[in-house]
Amino acid sequence: MPAPRSYRCEALTLKRHPLGEADLLVTLYTRDRGKLRAMAKGSRRPTSKLVGHLEPLTQVSLSLAQGRNLDFITQVQVVGNLSALKSDLKSIAKGLYVAELLDGFGAEASPNANLYHLAIETLESVGLHPDSAWPLRYFELQLLQHSGLMPELHCCVDCRKPLSPGQHRFSPDVGGTLCADCNPSGARVRPLSLQALKVLRLLQRSRLAEIVSLRVSSPLAQELKTLLNTTVNYWLDKEIRSTAFLEHLQRESRPEVYT
Repeated sequence: MPAPRSYRCEALTLKRHPLGEADLLVTLYTRDRGKLRAMAKGSRRPTSKLVGHLEPLTQVSLSLAQGRNLDFITQVQVVGNLSALKSDLKSIAKGLYVAELLDGFGAEASPNANLYHLAIETLESVGLHPDSAWPLRYFELQLLQHSGLMPELHCCVDCRKPLSPGQHRFSPDVGGTLCADCNPSGARVRPLSLQALKVLRLLQRSRLAEIVSLRVSSPLAQELKTLLNTTVNYWLDKEIRSTAFLEHLQRESRPEVYT
């Protein structure tokens, strides 16, 4: 039996680009099909029924028709506008950071419903807690976990012995934590405090709603941010363009809180 020529899916709009005189090329992360690029024909015309429905950071339900190279969006219904997120410029920047990472780690035609729901949960949390840094730290670690790239946090990745309290180190090159005795050749290694290791383990096993009120010191917060940013960048292997804009906004506004 031939595959159906049309289908429906739920998705988060990641980005869009003008195509031709009136079309859009839209990148979506779908719940059931993974990352998907599709064309919205005529959607830039003022009379199009798709106008305003394909803005980035919008949760939508779509009807699509299969094409030879690209599928075509025929109908769109907004499921969640994430209006709380879009009411604040810094929150929008955080949302674009989430979208860029999802675009980078998500694979086309490779479903990952857990990753889809993680992104939606994170964006909703950013809207509810615009000054909190925890939604992004949680997303970064859980993104690695749901992508099969979770760093080892309980054993030394070199000698495989369980970590004991004391001096720890971390290297994304070799996949996670190292004991004080191991030094893999060529690996970029950074110190890892016991407090940071405990918080990483907490982020791994907790729900986002359980950690948004967590309180840590500023040095520990910076250590966690640097470590997770470094790890995400290592696996993505390209510059995250939204980071610079987000850092600029954070310098110009109130500092993020870890409380």
